[in-house]
Amino acid sequence: MADSANQTVPTRRVLRGRPYSMSEFARKYRLDEKEAKRLYEKFGPSATELDLLMAAKRKPPTLPLDFDA
Repeated sequence: MADSANQTVPTRRVLRGRPYSMSEFARKYRLDEKEAKRLYEKFGPSATELDLLMAAKRKPPTLPLDFDA
């Protein structure tokens, strides 16, 4: 019988806000694919979490140049 005290159960993160796609996140903050993937995998797809992270890093989102769209 395995010792249940030593087994770790992965915790599930609660998704706060709508989820970003990785490409949307990278485009919004002008990140290269490698950095966007690293942050996305570490902090999850939550737009709220990723926006807070980037605000803490003082990386403002880019605004679309085409306001007519």
